[in-house]
Amino acid sequence: MEAIEGLRVALGPATILQYTLQGLFHPARKIREVYWKIYNTLYIGSQDALVPFYPRLEDDERNHYQRTELDYVL
Repeated sequence: MEAIEGLRVALGPATILQYTLQGLFHPARKIREVYWKIYNTLYIGSQDALVPFYPRLEDDERNHYQRTELDYVL
């Protein structure tokens, strides 16, 4: 976990997030638990820097997922 924290500082939280998102929904529970622990640590350490790097979702009839204010800045 400390090595992953070092990578977060050196590479930035976006790189670690992209690798972490792939394992959050792994079919094996033990693997999934490790990825969720990494994600929670990443979220605690740099939650404001993660917002632009979350995957985009399509809107549906009940929910509106677009982040138009964020697109103005980017």
